Amino acid sequence: MTKAVRTAPEAWPEERRRTAERLLASSARLSFDPLTEVDWDAPPIPGRYYCGPHRLSLYGTELWQGLDEEQRIELSKHEVASVASLGIWFEEILMQMLLRHAFDRDPTSAHVQYALTEIADECRHSVMFAKMISWMGVPYYGPGRLSHELGRIFKAISTHSQTFGGTMYVEEILDAFQRELMNDESLQPLTRQVSRIHVIEESRHITYAREELVRTRVGRLRRCYEQLLIGLIIHRSTLGLINPRLYAAVGIDPKAGRAAARRNPHWRATKTEMAAKAIGVLDRAGLVGRTNRWLLRRAGVI
Repeated sequence: MTKAVRTAPEAWPEERRRTAERLLASSARLSFDPLTEVDWDAPPIPGRYYCGPHRLSLYGTELWQGLDEEQRIELSKHEVASVASLGIWFEEILMQMLLRHAFDRDPTSAHVQYALTEIADECRHSVMFAKMISWMGVPYYGPGRLSHELGRIFKAISTHSQTFGGTMYVEEILDAFQRELMNDESLQPLTRQVSRIHVIEESRHITYAREELVRTRVGRLRRCYEQLLIGLIIHRSTLGLINPRLYAAVGIDPKAGRAAARRNPHWRATKTEMAAKAIGVLDRAGLVGRTNRWLLRRAGVI
């Protein structure tokens, strides 16, 4: 994956065209229909985790020590479902932001046609995540009421930097989580296949967002505003990865589970590791600074 660099504004139209044409060609070669590419009739394999246990929010805590192996596997199922439900929430926001981006531009351009292609990808991904949650037999947890309502506002007012900065952050952190999951042969095959499809197709989305992100020039005051909103996106989406209601599925009080996860150095290290690439890109784009570092610390990603 190439690193996006800042270029002069006069070069942007040609760069956008070349990037979009490359991504459209890749989409034509390598796209998936999850309705046929995933074996939804296959039952879970007993004794297998749904993600690596070391990536679970309670791993290494006293609460974790109190769970037997069956409960730990059950926790992994609910946490993967929670991450997937956050993915659905943000993909629905992203589709609306991309439609706003396309609405003001020439639909005959490759740049807009790729935006529409990405929307189609995200429709399939949302269906795929929803079917996986149903296959697991667990609730749709969602990001929580406050984040849900903030998303309603954000999708309507997001700026160029917020649209593509927020997109890159959420997609990068999911990519890191799922890339590890898909490569672990000891885990449930269905969650590995869902992760594989998402990782392959999201790699194009990350490229599109990252390159758009560096095609922005803002003044100092506007940069502070952009940093604050990006910080809120990172804070709410990272907190939303694990809905504390899921802890009840393994007999843990949700408030106690949330408090233990918040103090857990293993979970904080996981979040920091998975967010590192996105935070680096945002930093180079001028979207990490004094205005939002406190929010990133509260989210546990720096």
